[in-house]
Amino acid sequence: MVRLMADNIHREQQWERRYAPNIEEVNRFCDTLKTQKSRELPYVDPIHDSDDCRIISLFSNPGSGVESGFLSSENDDSSAARMAEIYAHVGLRPEHVMPWNVYPWYVYDEQKGKLDREQINEGLKPLLKFVQRVPRASAIVAHGADAHKMTRALTKAAIPTIRRRGFKFYEVRATSDRAFIGSADKQEVWLQGIYGAYGDAMSRAGIAQLKYTG
Repeated sequence: MVRLMADNIHREQQWERRYAPNIEEVNRFCDTLKTQKSRELPYVDPIHDSDDCRIISLFSNPGSGVESGFLSSENDDSSAARMAEIYAHVGLRPEHVMPWNVYPWYVYDEQKGKLDREQINEGLKPLLKFVQRVPRASAIVAHGADAHKMTRALTKAAIPTIRRRGFKFYEVRATSDRAFIGSADKQEVWLQGIYGAYGDAMSRAGIAQLKYTG
């Protein structure tokens, strides 16, 4: 299936909308992070909505598939395509979920996507500031080992904002092809775990599911 971000016109349209009211605060925050660290990071696709977001999809770091300049399930790579299929399967609208990274800055070419403990710790404060910009979110679905470490750090820190909003954390499989190397039976188990996490988070937030047509 052709991904929307593979189309130049679509990418340009999203770029022009990166400061649209529904996502401006988040993407202005991305600008702040870029300036503070003098390091690039992607914006969040404006198909998402900071006011309506209930669930955060937490990934490791911007990978090789973000040439679009956005965190997006419409990026032209297999991980994003798998994520789009997951959202479709559970009936999760884009305005009710938003992606973020444990370490929001680009490191893929330098470290092949791997994070060290210092980088995970460094990403905690940006994540908490991001959480402040999605005030109705109450769940984080953590994809992969680095994201699991981050949510465990949040639990251990007992941060008042997180506790007050009743956040629930879910640890699930990463969506990269490497993470899905295995038999068809194993892949189905991993997918069911992801479906279950999002389904539970949606139920807790009172999100009505879109009808799945896949």
